[in-house]
Amino acid sequence: MVPLIALIGGFIALRLVGVAGVEALDGWQPALRGGLALMFVTTGVPHFLPSWRRDMAAMIPPAFPRPELLVMITGTLELAGAAGLLIPSLAPIAAICLALLMLAMFPANISAARRGLTLGGRPVTPIPQRTALQILFIAAAVAAAL
Repeated sequence: MVPLIALIGGFIALRLVGVAGVEALDGWQPALRGGLALMFVTTGVPHFLPSWRRDMAAMIPPAFPRPELLVMITGTLELAGAAGLLIPSLAPIAAICLALLMLAMFPANISAARRGLTLGGRPVTPIPQRTALQILFIAAAVAAAL
């Protein structure tokens, strides 16, 4: 739920700042890109925290080698994408790359839910809710790219 709150809360806050007169944020798309960036910072940083990294590594199907390294790579990609969203000339490609990354990581989320894993001491999001969230997040990234 934290990523959803970051996305929506960041979007609303930045949109209000734009309406208040900050020209760079005066529009739905810059606010959306900022909300997405905040979301990816909140999801990317835990990839580097040891206990979260272990939980995330457990989500990766066993066929993939070096799951902790994969977790760190995906965290790096999330943070790089978040930075890219904040640079207007890079924002469209960053948004598309993040949408593709979310698509690539979705099977691990489904696998984790099926196996009843935890993330940060809490059960992972159930499949129906995770699917709805994933669709929303990918749609937001695509909208940010346009």
